[in-house]
Amino acid sequence: MYLEIVSPEATLFSGEVTAVTVPGVNGEFEILTNHAPIVSILKEGQVKVKGNITLEEEVEDKFSKSDNGVWLSINSGTIEMKDNKLIILAD
Repeated sequence: MYLEIVSPEATLFSGEVTAVTVPGVNGEFEILTNHAPIVSILKEGQVKVKGNITLEEEVEDKFSKSDNGVWLSINSGTIEMKDNKLIILAD
């Protein structure tokens, strides 16, 4: 699926990923390819992105890396998943 993570300052990430875990207001949940359309509010926590991730040099310092992906700490945000495209508006 295609993922875009946008903050008020810039687009932090855009590209193909295999899975995204987000901190929903009712608990953490994971979104995979072909997930049903959804719009949700996010709370403070970590957005975890799995896949073969390549980060732009100017935003690398905002992410932490692990063996199978990266994660980004957010204060709040919203997501929309539709037609295998996930957009995260993160604060």
